[in-house]
Order: sequence, then structure tokens, then C-alpha cells
Amino acid sequence: MTRKKISIIGAGNVGATCAHWLAQKELADIVLLDIIEGMPAGKALDLAEASPIGRYDVSFTGTSDYQDTAHSDIVIITSGLPRKPGMSRDDLLKSNVKIVSDVTRQVITYSPDTILILVSNPLDAMTYTAARISNFPKNRVMGMAGTLDTARYRTFIAQALNVSINDVSALLLGGHGDDMVPLPRYTTISGIPLKELLDQRQIEVIVDRTRKGGIEIVNLLKTGSAYYAPAAAAAEMAEAILKDKRRILPCCAWCDMEYNTGGCFVGVPVILGAGGIEKVIELDLNLQEKQLFDASIDHVRELVKKVDALL
Repeated sequence: MTRKKISIIGAGNVGATCAHWLAQKELADIVLLDIIEGMPAGKALDLAEASPIGRYDVSFTGTSDYQDTAHSDIVIITSGLPRKPGMSRDDLLKSNVKIVSDVTRQVITYSPDTILILVSNPLDAMTYTAARISNFPKNRVMGMAGTLDTARYRTFIAQALNVSINDVSALLLGGHGDDMVPLPRYTTISGIPLKELLDQRQIEVIVDRTRKGGIEIVNLLKTGSAYYAPAAAAAEMAEAILKDKRRILPCCAWCDMEYNTGGCFVGVPVILGAGGIEKVIELDLNLQEKQLFDASIDHVRELVKKVDALL
């Protein structure tokens, strides 16, 4: 049986950490690609040398040649400039549109049937960029932000309640930014509604921290942005696809009739399986949730207009 293959474009902190998460899951052989000569090969060798200790049987290739990514089942794009203190995700738009456009053109030349998972910021706009450049069916292009944002939301809830993270089930909608929409009404702890365990003020504090989760880490690191959790989120999505697990995960996905978006890549719950995004799940939002979600979509649309002007 032919082994599956995942290529990760960008071998920096996010890319290399993603390779590590994927290897531990033994999902596929892994290609790390970066334009910095020698760096991806060095990280691939380091990961390979850890395999006897980690007990994972996968092969690693580090390269600067896109030919080595040929016939990838999944390509995870992490390329782009990271955020620094004082920067918003939107500040990265111009530089990263060019980077993601160039990367996507190269990727699809060698892997025309692959599934694309975007990690680069601003996430929703970069997912749109890759979709427009690739002209892939919309089910084969997605962004990892919803999975990451919900993980942060669940973490803060578990910490506030001093309970196992495994018992926290939550959902989140909207763009990957300060106007994302955590959904307390759809959040439970071992089946118990969140509002039974925390008061409204406590919930509001957690929601606000979730929205600012990325910049909190940026401000602490001072020289870069988060990478363990974003990489883990991308790996979880890849696992759902390669194992056809049909997981319900929040992802940046194409919505048209759904949520009356009229055509937009935005964070929504989806069924993720072998076909990529197999279904967008449309929730019945109350008035407040819908207003917040619409505002988030409006922000994403503004970014998309800027992308269109740059392409």
C-alpha cells in the first residue's frame, strides 16, 4: 500500500512543529519545504533522528524544491510573515497575499489533486487567496483557524472550572480575528451547559480572552507568534481527512447559501472527512449571535476586497 504524503510549506516554528505533531500520529510521510537553503533539510533530519525515541515510522524530506512535494495528499501552507507586538493579523495582508499566491501556484503544479489547509495570516483572506489561485473545488481548500480558536476557548474554560479539557465541548464562528464569535450557548462540560457552571461575567471574560488569544501570545513572546497550538490544529484537521474520521470541527470554509454569507470563507462547523469539507453545518443562531457573526463576516469581506485588488 502506498504511504500517504503531507507537504508542509514553510519550515519555521509552525511548519516544523506541525511536522512533529503529524509524525507522532504516524499519518503520512512528511515533506518540509522552505526557501532558506539547508534549514528544512536540517529540521527534517532532526525529526527523523527523534523517531527511534518517539517511536514513529514515517519518512522526512527537507527541501527547497517543489518537485519533492509532488503527489501530496494534503498540503499545509504556513508560509508568511508572523505577527509581532503592535501588529494585527490584517497588517500582514499585502506581504502574505504575494507569498501565499506564489506558494499555491507552485503547489498545484505538482499536486493538482491535493487538499489545501491554510495556516498563514490573515487566515480567512489567505484561504480565499489560495482558493482563487488554485481554482480548486471549495471542499478542497480550508483554513485551520476555527479549530485553533475553539481549542483556546476550551482551554480557558477548563482552567476556569479546574476540570479536564477532555470534558469541554465548544463551538466558535466567524473570522480569525478580534471579532470571532465564541458560542457559550453551544458550549457544554460533560453535557452540562456552560451557563450552569459559570456566571455571565466569567463567561464574558473567557470570550474576550479567546478573541485576543493570539495577540496575548505575541505580546509575551515579543519576537514571533504562537506555533504549538496552530500546528496542532492543522494536524488534527489532516488526521480527520486522511483517516476519513468525519469529525465535526470548526474550520475556515466556503459558505454561500449557508448563514446567508453570499460567498465567503469564514469559520463555521463542518464535517471533515476524506473529501475534505464534506458538509457545512448551519446552526440556528439567536439575534445576538447572528449580529456578531454578520459583523465578523463584514470584516472578512473587507479583507477579501483588498486581496482582490492585490491579485
